[in-house]
Amino acid sequence: MVGIFGRQLFFGIAGSGVSAGFLWGIFEEKQQANTLLKNNPDLFVKWDFNWDRRDPHSLVKPPKNGDPLEQNRYNDQLVKATPKASRHLILIRHGQYVMASEDYERKLTELGKEQADIVGKRIKNLGFPFTRIIQSSMLRALETSELIQKHVQGVRVETCDFIREGAPIPPEPPVGHWRPEAQQFYQDGARIEAAFRKYFHRASPDQEKDSYDVLVCHANVIRYFVCRALQLPPEAWLRFSLHNCSISWIVIQPSGRVVAYTVGDIGHMPTDKMSTS
Repeated sequence: MVGIFGRQLFFGIAGSGVSAGFLWGIFEEKQQANTLLKNNPDLFVKWDFNWDRRDPHSLVKPPKNGDPLEQNRYNDQLVKATPKASRHLILIRHGQYVMASEDYERKLTELGKEQADIVGKRIKNLGFPFTRIIQSSMLRALETSELIQKHVQGVRVETCDFIREGAPIPPEPPVGHWRPEAQQFYQDGARIEAAFRKYFHRASPDQEKDSYDVLVCHANVIRYFVCRALQLPPEAWLRFSLHNCSISWIVIQPSGRVVAYTVGDIGHMPTDKMSTS
């Protein structure tokens, strides 16, 4: 039942010319939503703060009951195990490339090179003290990374096979035009999940300042990472698209909270330079 204040607000707005039936429908829907939440708590999944197995409370042995010295020890160790900085992961999809059967033939097109140069300028303009650039070992990612590096010189560069393109997990709903063999999901999925665990975690307690890692990789990998980082169903990775040289910016806070600042940001790219394949 709508409270006295709510009923007054309802009639006040309705009297201003807004449809009373429309407003009553809103109140009814809110009531139904509250009832659904109350009767089906499993529909709403709580955030797992120990998703990276680095929550301080899971790393420090709890104190013995009633022992002040043990409690002091526990508190001291808890403080030492608590991160102080955030980790920024800036995920960049490679530029447009030549479609071919072998990786060594999949070079960037002229448009792809322009896209990589543009996103490199955007990365420079962010002005962050970048920690490192991690590049996929596939040719199109290496070429994209090389063009980005021209704008952010002096940053440590690492090459990683784990973030090569692949089929992370069977998507839901499935799509008819793309059906890899089950073995590919089995192999690629383990590799891409290993990459997620390697790069997505909160900062170590001895990290004093925020870190900024740039990962130059691939659409499937990035989409899977975004779903996993936000604790969304990983099977949802194929439900959104990413432009070439788009930026997805994920921040892992000391508490274990994860925030997506951007997903697939393409605002730096002129309209005539945009592409998805």
